[in-house]
Amino acid sequence: MPDEIKPNELDPYWMPFTANRAFKRAPRMVVGAEGMHYLTPDGRRVIDATSGLYCVNAGHGRRRIVEAIQRQAATLDYAPAFQFGHPGAFHLASRIALLAPADLDRVFFASSGSEAVDTALKIALAYWRARGEGGRTRFIGRERGYHGVGFGGISVGGMVNNRRAFGAILPAVDHLRTTYDRDKQAFSVGEPEWGAELADELERLIAFHDASTIAAVIVEPVAGSTGCLPPPKGYLERLRAITSAHGIPLIFDEVITAFGRLGYAFAAERYGVVPDMIAFAKGVTNGAVPMSGVVVRTGIYDALMQGAEHIAPEARPLHEVELFHGYTNSGHPLAAAAALAALDVYRDEDLFARARELEAGFAARMMSLRTSPHVVDIRPVGLMCGIDLTSRPGAPGARGAEITARAFHEHDMYVRVAGDTIVVAPPLIASGDDLDSIRDRLTLTLAAVA
Repeated sequence: MPDEIKPNELDPYWMPFTANRAFKRAPRMVVGAEGMHYLTPDGRRVIDATSGLYCVNAGHGRRRIVEAIQRQAATLDYAPAFQFGHPGAFHLASRIALLAPADLDRVFFASSGSEAVDTALKIALAYWRARGEGGRTRFIGRERGYHGVGFGGISVGGMVNNRRAFGAILPAVDHLRTTYDRDKQAFSVGEPEWGAELADELERLIAFHDASTIAAVIVEPVAGSTGCLPPPKGYLERLRAITSAHGIPLIFDEVITAFGRLGYAFAAERYGVVPDMIAFAKGVTNGAVPMSGVVVRTGIYDALMQGAEHIAPEARPLHEVELFHGYTNSGHPLAAAAALAALDVYRDEDLFARARELEAGFAARMMSLRTSPHVVDIRPVGLMCGIDLTSRPGAPGARGAEITARAFHEHDMYVRVAGDTIVVAPPLIASGDDLDSIRDRLTLTLAAVA
């Protein structure tokens, strides 16, 4: 079998969410990482201003996590996820259940945020069938929401470019209006004062479709991939009140916000709202091994254990599978080991509290950029921030693409850009000097972009 490749061959790899032609003309390559920095082939240290893809919350190359993965690989590299188990998955589920609010005490594992969202949607459908209400098949998402790239996720999501190329998707889906209105919220620090009443749109959608047809409502507490849109004060509480009044499950997509990004294990804790399911990923392993999951309220789990017959679980035949769903890598041993070590790091270094301590200073540094060229809005919340830039006439996204390239090649900074919005989300270990460096490099980058 041929095993020789050309040196530095780039063509075979079809890169995700990337302008492949542009990248391969001027590659942005990294070969190592430690702490707050990526390392390039030519030895440059590139500050990581977005925690990888919002996932390396404890910084890169954490020895405790690395060693846990190494030990696990040498002991049990893989265990079948169906009909068999291994201790690490059960231990991790218990740890996550203890972190989750109220009675969110059952954890289903997957590998990516997209899988976690589709899992939550399928659990909602299965729950209603188990309750004898199989007509509840409609989902309600939100404009400008991002819920991954599975067919379920792009259906409930509200980002046009993620949907337009793929034609027909799930048919029974509706969307709430986005919570963002620049005219009323521009340059808000934290949760904006205006906009809680936007949650009342849900009442209209429920009246239009009837609650008896709705399987669940799904939102991100803070919309992340669309450019960091914090919820208006009181908005999530009103969503919870409305869904509870109509008996509709509420799903929080916390793939980005869980594990410290907003200063708590889950954003649900920051906002004092208990949803019925929480999807998580990214930070659970500090990005070291792919892993995700859904934390589910006990009542939903119990309904599936009882089944449509509504009998006690112990009365059902033991061989019956209660939920026909799962993945080859659900609860993978290496991922579980990485996650347990990451949770230890978060706990022992008190990183969630550290994020809360850094929040005000981070926001002040980000807001200082408001006089930079092309900036039309800045939205810091927790340790994440969206910075909107004006688009070039007839070329939306071009200015953001130039930011990406100039930041990396000229100012030794990796920063995530979505269209013409910069998203800053530094690791929770960032020092004041690190935050100063990110601000200063952003200032230089913005000044250089035409």
